Amino acid sequence: MPAATISASEANGVVRVELAGEWTVAGLPTSIAPLQTQLRRLADRPPESVQWRLQTILRLDSAAAILLWHAWGRRWPSSIELSAAHRQVIERVAASAGAVDGQSRPARDLLLPLLGLGRWVLTAIDHLRGMIALLGQLILDLIHLGRHPRDMPWREFSAHLYKSGAQALPVTTLIGFLIGIVVSYLAALQLKSFGADVLIVNLLGIGIVRELGPVLVAVLVAGRSGSAMTAQIGVMRVTEEIDALATMGVSRSLRLVLPKVLALTVAMPLLVVWCSVAGIVGGMISAKLQMDLSYGFFIEALPRVVPVANWWIGIGKGAVFGLLIAIIACHFGLRVAPNTESLSARTTAAVVTAITVSILVDAVFAILTRGIGIPL
Repeated sequence: MPAATISASEANGVVRVELAGEWTVAGLPTSIAPLQTQLRRLADRPPESVQWRLQTILRLDSAAAILLWHAWGRRWPSSIELSAAHRQVIERVAASAGAVDGQSRPARDLLLPLLGLGRWVLTAIDHLRGMIALLGQLILDLIHLGRHPRDMPWREFSAHLYKSGAQALPVTTLIGFLIGIVVSYLAALQLKSFGADVLIVNLLGIGIVRELGPVLVAVLVAGRSGSAMTAQIGVMRVTEEIDALATMGVSRSLRLVLPKVLALTVAMPLLVVWCSVAGIVGGMISAKLQMDLSYGFFIEALPRVVPVANWWIGIGKGAVFGLLIAIIACHFGLRVAPNTESLSARTTAAVVTAITVSILVDAVFAILTRGIGIPL
């Protein structure tokens, strides 16, 4: 098989470059660096002083065409001779590189952000439709359980309640306690300068019970329990266990999704109360150390400056966050393709989506409840 060769001859200030042989993957040398250097050195000369002759090329494939196209600087030489078949191969390579006959495609480049946005919107709509369908199926399952209480998977429910609730108490306590200390410390620095030390009770109570507690727990649960739910269902998808359940006539929503959703919806409000209490305790200790505010005064003033409505708002947020996180986690778990790459991608997407949705819903709660539980 004749290898790919380059010969150059100069006459009257014009360099005639002739390519011959098999310009294919098999015909190119093992190390193409010298060939690339020679082609680029010839292509860097003034365009009118170089004539490219490719008629003697026996065969040309896409790999050699890419080599030539890049050596030419992604544009056609001003003087070139080649067969129609070889021209077609190079034009196909040029088209895939985003240019044909030396002309770029700016319109396509300008539309790429718009195309990306449209693709993202369509994907979001598709996921929203899937989550709504999953929620509707859960409602139908609850109606079925109302008629047939014995079909309730109590073991799965209690297991997920223990994993999502009881096992999350240590980390929830630690995060709530530390956040309370940090908020109290920063607030003390500002309130001392205005002589408003006693207002730290208002700040800690309203801020932690109403906002920080539910949001912190939502982020923790989304990263901890949400990812675990997605991974568990995703692994069952990879190992075809879900298909086996369908073959046996077992409802995947009733046995897999519903216990997770119910358990997280029940556990989240309790975790929110626990985290809020830990945060208030941490803030109370910090206030004692920073401002010498007695524990008795803090405990006595807290019910007066933090109405009970704030606790109900925090508990309500916890229940809604738990419902949304569980539905999102199960939705992405059911969409895992039977490969490990899809499993990791869907788990990451589930956590990010759950945290984002929780923050958005918290903003909606803040707007709808802005006149409730705030003492004038």
